[in-house]
Amino acid sequence: MSVTELVRDDLRHFAGYSSARRTSVTGSIWLNANESPWASIADADGRTNRYPDPQPAELRERLASLYGAVPEQLLVGRGSDEAIDLLVRALCNWGEDAVVVAPPVFGMYAISARLQNAPLIEIPLIDGNQGFTADLDAIGTAALSSRAKLVFLCSPANPTGQALGLPAIAALAKRLRGRAMLIVDEAYGEFSDQPSAVSLVDSMPNIGVLRTLSKAHALAGARIGTLIAAPELIAILRNCQAPYPLPAPCVQLALQALEPEALRATGARVFETVAQRDRLRRLLTDSPLIERVYPSQGNFLLVRFVDADAALRQLLAAGVVVRDMRGQPQLNNALRISIGTVRENDALLGIIGIDTLATTQVVA
Repeated sequence: MSVTELVRDDLRHFAGYSSARRTSVTGSIWLNANESPWASIADADGRTNRYPDPQPAELRERLASLYGAVPEQLLVGRGSDEAIDLLVRALCNWGEDAVVVAPPVFGMYAISARLQNAPLIEIPLIDGNQGFTADLDAIGTAALSSRAKLVFLCSPANPTGQALGLPAIAALAKRLRGRAMLIVDEAYGEFSDQPSAVSLVDSMPNIGVLRTLSKAHALAGARIGTLIAAPELIAILRNCQAPYPLPAPCVQLALQALEPEALRATGARVFETVAQRDRLRRLLTDSPLIERVYPSQGNFLLVRFVDADAALRQLLAAGVVVRDMRGQPQLNNALRISIGTVRENDALLGIIGIDTLATTQVVA
């Protein structure tokens, strides 16, 4: 069974919008897209008066090289959010085909399902001694019994921090083969010690992987996300995508961030972030104000406070903004803390009463 059979019948051969930049014509005088012939007054480089390439070849090639894929397996879009939305709209018939998630988890999976009126099946994470874990057996059973088209797994998971090993992902994908796509969201993959599920895509075409330049590559404002999946699925999703999803200035920033020197600098920052994450977890664990700090393979920590409301008010009063997770299931007393610079981390620790200088002297 081809993975394209999971796509809605009415979209399987949908041609999409044929924009002026999707044609293969070339020339020196461009009069086919009703663009301004003059560069914008606001754009000294003269790159924005023309519509951009919908899927720039150079960007796809560099991202494919970075992620261990081939360009034909890549759809580049406006952050991972766009790919999530495209997957739900393209695979799920309105009001019929379900989406399976494992809360507490990134909220866009549920939002996209709601917008498509797709039934949402929730299999809660298990909060155990080693942190949160996903019940993959229950997820598989729920997906098959509900005739789900999509299963979303976040690894490393946001906001809970755990990551999945490849054998577990492969086993679930095998169980769902011919029935559902398994989408592994690796937005925080650079901070994890687990290998990427991209290596499974060739042999298991019902696996898709989400990656982004927003986190480790510090381009959250540029909105460059990637779906890596079977080329035949990518081709269909491309026809469902907006005509010009990638602004030219954002593409240029992405290309610069993918230069060898920039990638080396990013690697050093990732190393520093992981070191700060582990240091912050160790220091927070010793605070009497904190009930639990979960292990994390992302660039954040999920922290349960004895009094989360008081801690949040104290931090906000000092100008330190963290994410209130108390509205999420199972997280009634939890805040999520992104890992900042040493100065920012020390400021946070000081506000909640941890003397980093004294702690450092004791450790030394």
